[in-house]
Formats: sequence, C-alpha cells, structure tokens
Amino acid sequence: MKDVQDALMLGRASDGSLVRRPLSPHAGIYRWPITMVASILNRITAVALSVGSLLLVWWLVGAAEGPAAFATVQSFIASPVGLLLLLGWTASLFYHLFAGLRHLAWDLGYGFAKPGLNPVSWLVLAASLAATIGVWAVAYAAAGS
Repeated sequence: MKDVQDALMLGRASDGSLVRRPLSPHAGIYRWPITMVASILNRITAVALSVGSLLLVWWLVGAAEGPAAFATVQSFIASPVGLLLLLGWTASLFYHLFAGLRHLAWDLGYGFAKPGLNPVSWLVLAASLAATIGVWAVAYAAAGS
C-alpha cells in the first residue's frame, strides 16, 4: 500500500478476500454546478435577511425613542461596518427576490427543463448584482447632492 488512502479503500469480501472499494463521494470531489450554488445562496440570503431585519428594527426603535437614540443608530449605520451590513442586506434582498421569482416561474411550469436551469441561475446572479450596484449608485449620487 502506497498511502493511507489506499488502505482506506481496502475491504474484505464475504469470503475473506481483499477487495478494493470506492470512496464515498464527498464535497471535495464534486464540481459545484451553478444550480447548487444558487440553492445554497438562496438559503444563506434568507438567513441574512432575517439577521439584517434586526438592523431595520433597531433603526425604527431608535426613530421612535427620540433624536439621541436615532443619532446613535444613524452613526452606526454610517460607519464602515454599518455600510458593509447594509450592502450585504441589499445584495441578499435582491438575490432572494430574483431567486423567488425564478422559483415562482418554476412552480408555474416555466424554465424547469434542464437546458434552461443554468442560464436562469446565472441571470439571477447577474440581476442581483446589477440591482445592488444600481441602488447603491443612486443612493451615493443622492447623498452627494
């Protein structure tokens, strides 16, 4: 045996003779198709939206409590960490929106054929990126004027 992996691939047949057995598939040997990435991202963005909603609730509570509390929340949101959280929340919102529209189309029987799955998944990613950049570009332009 050359190495440990060879040793792990050896087993015994019912008659006691040595046989080579295949390794079980694992994440390291798979090429991740875009549909798999899209499915995982859909779940991750759902969690990000839930966590990001806490920031929105904090902002609303700060606005309800008065100027001092609102200023505290606003200063956090304007910080680099706050802006990064808002950027992630915006990207999550758009990705989850477009992925939800894709799932709605699938539920209606459109685009679920195998040749169309990959291009639509790429389209969801591109639309999410474009919408996120667009919203932030408009917000940046509005803040500058």
